[in-house]
Amino acid sequence: MPKAKQRGLGKGLNSIFGQDVEQYLDDIQNNAAEAPGRREVELPIEEIRPNPYQPRKEFDKKALEELSESIKTHGIFTPLLVRKSVSGYDLITGERRLRAAKMAGLKTVPAIQVEFTEEQMMEIAILENVQREDLNPIEEAAAYESLIQKLGYTQEKLAERVGKSREYCANIMRLLKLPEDVQSMVVNKQLTMSHVRPLLSLNDEEEIYEAAEKIKKNKMSVREVEAYVRDVNGGGQKKPKKKEKDPMIRDLEIQLSEKLGTQVVFSKKSFTISYHDTDDLNRILELIGCLDESIHQS
Repeated sequence: MPKAKQRGLGKGLNSIFGQDVEQYLDDIQNNAAEAPGRREVELPIEEIRPNPYQPRKEFDKKALEELSESIKTHGIFTPLLVRKSVSGYDLITGERRLRAAKMAGLKTVPAIQVEFTEEQMMEIAILENVQREDLNPIEEAAAYESLIQKLGYTQEKLAERVGKSREYCANIMRLLKLPEDVQSMVVNKQLTMSHVRPLLSLNDEEEIYEAAEKIKKNKMSVREVEAYVRDVNGGGQKKPKKKEKDPMIRDLEIQLSEKLGTQVVFSKKSFTISYHDTDDLNRILELIGCLDESIHQS
């Protein structure tokens, strides 16, 4: 029996990563899985503080209104998951239900109280949302960045946790280096991740923003964007033909730039890989399997 009590999150989330995090949470709410300090409570809405680690920033208003109407008629079927804080309660999962309950005019909501640590609360909030796959690319990138910066994930561990390739995780986190106005275009679904990813090979933020505006205005396809970026990087018709690079070399530059998430330039018998800072250098070295521990620690 003592061993059973340490099941679940007793030693951190490592003990549940063999299964779906969302399913594990459902099991806790349905009393099908043990969790430290689990107990069912009815809580005043004003005592519940939204999860500060919630990666999703955009909530569909129409969907919230529909959920609110359902709650008015049928109530809340799935309890919120919370933990006791110094003042009131911290929400772990269930922000849509909490928002909809407020819209419906409820004063109290059903909840499951558990004794999760701050790190567990952060990790659960991020991983549950990633598994639901309803985050926009910028929210997803920020969520991955949080796991690396706040919980010390390596890119390899991150890829394992979220079920993505390390290359995918590295590329999507590079979106955070785009100007905020361009990120907003992705959030607002004016441009897709495939549209803006080629822009990462441009170094100047103003150039990136102008390119994004042109892509949006002209409703360019992804192929057209790639060709446009190649033209910008190569100087297009402004350079004499004798200075134009071999198309195969230019193509290789674009492929490597996208794969490494940074600018790669070939010159005679050499090539240059650009990086912004030490973290960016470590990321690139890790991608090509040459990460030096001493550099990582410096």
